[in-house]
Amino acid sequence: MAELFERLERFYDAVPRDGAHTEDFGGLVLFVRDGPGWPFYARPRLGAAAPPSAADITSVRARQRAIGAPEAFEWVHEVTPDLLAVARSAGLAVLEAPLMVLDPSALVTPAGAEVRFLDAAAPTFAADVAVRRAVGAVGFGTPGTSTGLAGPKERDAAVLPVSPEELADERRMMDAGRRASVLGYLSPSPPDPDLEGVVASGILQRVDDVAEIAGVATLPTARRRGLGAAVTAALARHALDNGVDLVFLSAGSDDIARVYARVGFQRVGTACIATPSVFPTA
Repeated sequence: MAELFERLERFYDAVPRDGAHTEDFGGLVLFVRDGPGWPFYARPRLGAAAPPSAADITSVRARQRAIGAPEAFEWVHEVTPDLLAVARSAGLAVLEAPLMVLDPSALVTPAGAEVRFLDAAAPTFAADVAVRRAVGAVGFGTPGTSTGLAGPKERDAAVLPVSPEELADERRMMDAGRRASVLGYLSPSPPDPDLEGVVASGILQRVDDVAEIAGVATLPTARRRGLGAAVTAALARHALDNGVDLVFLSAGSDDIARVYARVGFQRVGTACIATPSVFPTA
């Protein structure tokens, strides 16, 4: 298990470095994005002499506010166990997410859903990236596994233009084998406007022989139909077929973790994600 966590730590440290520079704050390292794109986070610094302190957290948060980045921290509890109490004492709310690893021999591909990988050379690439992001925005805007009212109409309203710089970055990552993206569809009979078009999405991030599945989202109107599992299984199979031997993800809750368990993932620990509490302690 120690070797597994070491590989995960190296992955977490490597992923942001392709598009960011680093700033050290004691036991923490802050990844500062260079150019457009989703901002990164701070996490425990590899090789630090001491675990992160409350003062380190305070310094990072001040820097994040200064550069307009979210005050966000991520770590694996089993690797840095003392950070949970320190983060909470510093006024952060911590999501304790099931950290899950794929058993390749147990990978199951659910039936009943169609998935399509994004093609960086396709004329629809810009539109595909935009709709993938829109599905994620709507899906994560209503978290959980329960069905709801938000569907294709809300997805279409959430579609925003993707800048040429962001598209170039997406293409570069895909061409280098560092990223894969999937769109999920249903074909209900009779046709249902609440299930029309792209209703699920997800991405895969890869560094060497380790890959993380992230951003798996389903429109609330299309939930409970196996789409999240289908998207996850497709990305996992893609990773295995391309030389990855460690595939992992973080589930947003125990209910979501049960979806991934049905595909072949097993819980190995806890991924912590900290952001400012809505009830600050000071």
